Amino acid sequence: MTGTPRAYLDHNATTPMRPEAVEAMVAALGLAGNPSSVHGEGRAARAAVERARAQVAALCGASAANVVFTSGGTEANATILSPGLMECSGGRDCVRVPATLLLYGATEHACVRDGHRFPAGNAEAIPVDGAGRIDLEWLEARLARFATENPGARALVSLHLANNETGVIQPVAAAAGIVHSHGGLLHSDAVQGAGKIAIDINALGVDVLTLSAHKLGGPKGIGAIVFRSSAYELADKPMRGGGQERGWRAGTENVPGIVAFGLAAEIAGKTLAAEGERLCALRDRLEAGIRALAPETAVFGHGTERLPNTSAFATPGIKAETALIMLDLAGVALSSGSACSSGKVRRSHVLDAMGVDPAMSAGALRASLGWTTCEADIEMFLAAYAKSVAANRSRETQAAA
Repeated sequence: MTGTPRAYLDHNATTPMRPEAVEAMVAALGLAGNPSSVHGEGRAARAAVERARAQVAALCGASAANVVFTSGGTEANATILSPGLMECSGGRDCVRVPATLLLYGATEHACVRDGHRFPAGNAEAIPVDGAGRIDLEWLEARLARFATENPGARALVSLHLANNETGVIQPVAAAAGIVHSHGGLLHSDAVQGAGKIAIDINALGVDVLTLSAHKLGGPKGIGAIVFRSSAYELADKPMRGGGQERGWRAGTENVPGIVAFGLAAEIAGKTLAAEGERLCALRDRLEAGIRALAPETAVFGHGTERLPNTSAFATPGIKAETALIMLDLAGVALSSGSACSSGKVRRSHVLDAMGVDPAMSAGALRASLGWTTCEADIEMFLAAYAKSVAANRSRETQAAA
C-alpha cells in the first residue's frame, strides 16, 4: 500500500524484509550455478550458501555443520516431529532408539499441534498455567510414567521458545533438564524468539530447534533446522532425492532465499540488545496507552517474561473482528492471533488453553512490533483504538438506556 501512511504492527505474522536482505537476495539471483555443481559457478553458489549457513548458526550459538535449510518453519517442524528422530553419539555400535511418544505444549503453533507425524494416540498436549507457561511438574510426572510403562522407549517433547500470540517465553532450559533426565529428546520451535531474544542452543539444552526467515527480516519461504550436535538421525526424511543439505533435505537449494536469510540473521544478531530495549519501551507505551483508554483491558501474559515486541490484549465488549476492520480502515495493521490461511478471525486455542473466558478471548488482539516500528506508529494505533473504545461505550450507553 502506498500514499496514505499506515502503521504496521503485525511483525509476528511476518516482518518486512530488511533492505540489506532484499539487496543480497537480488544479487544472489544472478548466481548462475547449482550449489551441487563442481565448476566455478557452482562453487560460487555453494560458497554463498555456506556463508549464510554460518550466519544462521551464529544467531543460535550453533555449529554451521548442524544447520539444514528448509522451505520454512512449518516444513522444519513437520520434518523433525517424527517417530523416526533418533540420537546416536556412540559410533557404529550405538543403539538407535526412535521416539514413540510426542508431548507438545498446549499453546504450540498449529504446525506443531496438527503437523507432526506421530499417530494420533501417541501425541499429547502439555497443560499450561494462566500465563501460558507449561506445567513442568506435569511434564516430569508424565515422562516418569512413560519410562516406567515403556522401559527403553524414548519420548520427544516439543516446546516453543516464545508464543506467537502472547509473546510468553517458555522455561525451555528447565524443561530440557527434565526431558533429558528421562532419556527423551527436546525440540523447540524458536521461530518467534529468533531475532527478538538471545538464543544459545547449548545453554537452552535443546536437541534441535527450528527457524523461519520471514519472522526476522528475511524472505518468506525459507527456514532452517538447527541441531545441537551431529549425533542426530532421521529414519523417515520427507524430502528424498539428490542428497542435498547433507542428506537431510533433498532438492536444489533456494540460494537467493538462503543468502537473504543469512544476512537477516546476522543483522538481527548484531542489533538484538538495542532493538530489544527499544521495542520493549514501545510495547510498554502501547499497553499504557490502551489502559489509559480502557482500564478494564486485559493484557495476556502481563507480569510473565515475554518477548519485548508482543502485546496480546482484549477490552471487554470490543469484538476482535470489528476492531480489526476499524483499525485497518484507520491505517493500522494488527492481528487477532496467529496468521491463518483462511484470513478469518478465529477464537484463540492459546487463550483457551490459558483458561481465558471465551467472551474475553473473542476480543483478543495482538500488536507485534519490529524494526520498522516507531513512536508515531504507536500513537497512530492509540488514536484509532480510542475510536473503538468510544464506539463500544456508546453502544453500552444505548443498551443501558
